[in-house]
Amino acid sequence: MFDNIRHDISVVLARDPAAKSKLDALISYPGVHALIYYRIGHWAWENGFHTLGRFISHMGRFLSGIEIHPGAKLGKGVFFDHGMGIVIGETAEVGDNVTLYQGVTLGGTSLEGGKRHPTLEDGVIVGAGAKILGPILVGRNARVGSNAVVVKPVAENSTVIGIPAKAVQPAKQKGQKDFCAYGMTTDDLPDPIARSLEGMFDMVCGLKSRVEELETELAEREAQEIAKTPKPRKSTTKASKSDTVA
Repeated sequence: MFDNIRHDISVVLARDPAAKSKLDALISYPGVHALIYYRIGHWAWENGFHTLGRFISHMGRFLSGIEIHPGAKLGKGVFFDHGMGIVIGETAEVGDNVTLYQGVTLGGTSLEGGKRHPTLEDGVIVGAGAKILGPILVGRNARVGSNAVVVKPVAENSTVIGIPAKAVQPAKQKGQKDFCAYGMTTDDLPDPIARSLEGMFDMVCGLKSRVEELETELAEREAQEIAKTPKPRKSTTKASKSDTVA
């Protein structure tokens, strides 16, 4: 457990330039405190002391503002940046070197037993306020943008944003040096709604042009048919006066 604590402190120094020393990370970062309480509570939970594990988890929540169920499974190098309001459910699984920002929820959507919470593979970054709901898989090195609501699996090395979250671009293979704060890449991310509206606008413009072409063709055909139609001849015979008198 002490090895894990030392590793958690080194992760803070690697991912947050605001951390000035190991002592600073140990006494000033609620994410480190939450992980310490989690590891103790998880040990109690795994050894059958469920009530004790929940109590330790509750104390960790009270002191750090981060709620981690003792039954959840967290890997090494997990980093809670700011951390306030993070909620991790009982059957959630978090891989190594995962970063969660404040307000993230790994929640369940079922009242039944069994797997109810998401699984985050190694290297995932989840932006502030994002909600990942249900027993879905977020692939390795995926990025979840701030305030996204994820209800479907996320592919590896991809970036998802929006409500509900949709992939906006596949991400390149990234190492730890290519860290993306708040789950956002350095490139400009297209808005999926704006992209859909642009597609509809282009389609409407295309239909409008086609209608105008058809109207022009129809007018030309009508003009040709009128030109081909023979005109009725006028009668040149005049009734005689005798016929008129008669």
